[in-house]
Amino acid sequence: MNSYTVQVASQSHFDLAESICHEMAESAKARGTGIAKRTPEYLREKMSEGKAIIATDDETGEFVGFCYVETWQHGKFVANSGLIVRPSHRQFGVAKAVKEKAFQLSRERFPDAKIIGITTSLAVMKINSDLGYEPTTFSELPVDDNFWKGCQSCVNYDILTRTERKICLCTGMIFDPNQAAVKVEKDEKWIFLKNIADFMQLKKMKEKLLMPFHSKGKTK
Repeated sequence: MNSYTVQVASQSHFDLAESICHEMAESAKARGTGIAKRTPEYLREKMSEGKAIIATDDETGEFVGFCYVETWQHGKFVANSGLIVRPSHRQFGVAKAVKEKAFQLSRERFPDAKIIGITTSLAVMKINSDLGYEPTTFSELPVDDNFWKGCQSCVNYDILTRTERKICLCTGMIFDPNQAAVKVEKDEKWIFLKNIADFMQLKKMKEKLLMPFHSKGKTK
């Protein structure tokens, strides 16, 4: 694999927006879960605002990883969304490097905001945990309807709506800068690897309990 560079995206990366959107769509199709559908124009807007992170191949210049930053409820919450890595560059630490850069950007531009995410991926949970995120209930996430619209392309969206956004197969995670400061003082940290067995058990329980909602929705 060629070396790559991770940086804040800019207008110089506009020509890569089409291929990023295509890769997002292909990834969602392959996994059967939804990355929020975005247009090339939307990604270019994020690039021009300095709210996107891109990893590019040092030799070819093509994109190998990407995500963007969104704010909710007047900057109270920040989400690092749309994480995508080109298949040829997976398993090489690109996702972690992109997420770390996005986290750094979020902390610099929105130091008081809570950084949030929802995912079914254990790999992403591990990366989030290393950055200081902790599991949270959906009630602690934004109430803004536009935030949850990002879930509409997921096959499990009917579960989310039928439970009135209280629970789904995803796990909510949050980095609270105020709580993080307290934990540093007390030398406490939630460690993902120590809790992975609990996560797997919880995931199985959620699937058992919630799949009837999903099946019921599919029969209509």
